[in-house]
Amino acid sequence: MNSEAIVFDLGKVLVDFDYSIAARKVAALSTKQLPDLKHFLGSSPVLARFEHGDLTREQFFAEMQKITGFTGSLEEFVADFADIFIPIPAMIELHAQLRQRGFATYIFSNTNDIAIEHVSCEFPFFKNFDGYIYSYQVGSMKPESRIYEAMEKMCGKSGDEIIYIDDRPENIEAGKIRGWKTILHETPDATRKILVECLQQA
Repeated sequence: MNSEAIVFDLGKVLVDFDYSIAARKVAALSTKQLPDLKHFLGSSPVLARFEHGDLTREQFFAEMQKITGFTGSLEEFVADFADIFIPIPAMIELHAQLRQRGFATYIFSNTNDIAIEHVSCEFPFFKNFDGYIYSYQVGSMKPESRIYEAMEKMCGKSGDEIIYIDDRPENIEAGKIRGWKTILHETPDATRKILVECLQQA
């Protein structure tokens, strides 16, 4: 096994997502038409509480029902809310190549149990990681320090033994503060190039 742990954010790194897909489905079963349901679904305070682990799935659904007037069942809401993800083949292939070379890899994500249930069922690559740190399980969200500590504890690495790929600058900055080698993900080609440079420095 190679010495570095390579840590991947999930959304916008390994899978893309589009809340407009969920917004269309949720709106079709809602009595209250919000002016920008797509934005609300992706960045509401209710979602933040869910992803922080402060709400259960059932509590999240109840809150969303109050706001949208959703008339379907919990199961219907979960199906509509979850089906927003699109795989990013170039990044999935990069991960597979790292696994073949013997690197330990990890998922490190601000997320919720609905999303994880869907991604783990729909995308086979997702099972091929050494460990997973999710905000809703830890009770802490990037860029808060506690979730980074949880990742270090899980992988048994710290400082420049960790290479971290994320699309959000504030999350990358929190990793830099801990001494992690960081890659701000913009395109698969750019990330691959920087990753090669990081591995050559090891």
